[in-house]
Amino acid sequence: MATTSLTELAAERLSAARRSRAGRATSTVHGGSEHALRQVLLALTAGSALADHESPGEATLQVLQGSVRLTTESDSLAAVEGDHLALPRERHGLTAVSDAVVLLTVVAPTS
Repeated sequence: MATTSLTELAAERLSAARRSRAGRATSTVHGGSEHALRQVLLALTAGSALADHESPGEATLQVLQGSVRLTTESDSLAAVEGDHLALPRERHGLTAVSDAVVLLTVVAPTS
């Protein structure tokens, strides 16, 4: 068994996002293409965004630091540190309102 410090990983990835021209940095916490369950820690600097995209499966988002805005074609939701939300099964985007770190969990069928 192994443990991962999300606090340390969040600090490291946020530092990398601040150095990145795209304003974001990720790290796979668990899973990968060979697993149905995938968890990715995503750090975004204020104003950085993930463009609208489809979810590859059932997914949740937990805000570990900062604040973000989740948008769909018809709705918008603000989420802050400590919030946990189920992602919609429709096109959606994510924008960092402030520097933010989120944990994305996706369950997708394996091939």
